[in-house]
Amino acid sequence: MASLNVGNLGEYLREQRRTAQLSLRQLADAAGVSNPYLSQIERGLRKPSAEVLQQVAKALRISAETLYVRAGILDERERDELETRAVILADPSINERQKSVLLQIYDSFRKENGFEDGPGTDEGSASGADAPFNADGGAADTSSKPSKPSH
Repeated sequence: MASLNVGNLGEYLREQRRTAQLSLRQLADAAGVSNPYLSQIERGLRKPSAEVLQQVAKALRISAETLYVRAGILDERERDELETRAVILADPSINERQKSVLLQIYDSFRKENGFEDGPGTDEGSASGADAPFNADGGAADTSSKPSKPSH
């Protein structure tokens, strides 16, 4: 894990707060943190936790992952992958099966290009890269059904 770069984070937070036309007090209230604490973060004097960064990001309506990268908590490539997955999972125009298939394809391309499996992809899970597909490109039913013993 990278070391925290709180100076850069503080400057970025101040810029985002001003862009959102929020006072320090308004952002602190919206994020559920104290005004002095938020001020110290902006000035690079405090190292906020991931939870505080998430609250601030929500109040600013920006990506928490962006703040994690700025704070050195998350690598840029990890953020890009998480955001890609979040966009796929949040898309209301496709159903859950289609989301699962799309994530499987995404994982298989990442694996093919030498990247590790993404977060939340375990061996044997429905979102694993090696799950079988139907002829129509949809994911095959891989639910485990008890098999009858052969005698």
